[in-house]
Amino acid sequence: MRDGIPIAAGYFAVSLALGIAARNVGFSALQATAMSGLFHASAGEYVAITLAGAGAAYIEACMMELVANIRYLLLSFSLSQKLKTGTPLRHRLVLAYFLTDEIFGLSIRVPGFLNPFYSYGMITVASPAWILGSLFGVVLGNVLSARIVSALGISLFGMFLAIIIPPAKKDAVLLFFVTLAMLFSGLFSYLPLTSRIAPGLRTLLLT
Repeated sequence: MRDGIPIAAGYFAVSLALGIAARNVGFSALQATAMSGLFHASAGEYVAITLAGAGAAYIEACMMELVANIRYLLLSFSLSQKLKTGTPLRHRLVLAYFLTDEIFGLSIRVPGFLNPFYSYGMITVASPAWILGSLFGVVLGNVLSARIVSALGISLFGMFLAIIIPPAKKDAVLLFFVTLAMLFSGLFSYLPLTSRIAPGLRTLLLT
């Protein structure tokens, strides 16, 4: 559980911003909290909030979620190799459901085989923080002034920049593709042929 405390602190901050974003597109406190309980994925949840706000079609939302979360399939395959052959299916399913980048990162570093209860300890601390952060985000969005809510909403973009910029500064290939993606994203937003396409579909084409 101790290893999950730093994760919980980070989760709360991120989900707080997501809760504010969810409130801004019309989610209730119950809807935002339930979504965080089901998702456990910041990128996937942000995609869902953005597409809900844009009134995207279900098929578009499904495709975008697949693109945003397909990496968890690879993480699950990798983590399964850390479990003993006789590990019950129920443990595998629970670990897969709550698997995040941070839980994976610490679990995969355990020497030898992974005891599922090590990951459960982190999950017990981190998951409630993630869910409660979204709840508090919606509540704050309802009681704070519009100017403050707008300022807090920008923190979500800051989070993604904090994820992208440090590794891009060290990896020229990554920097090239990040820059290329930003360039094409801007072009797709202004070119006559692509600017009329729904934002979610534009993202799929860019991906």
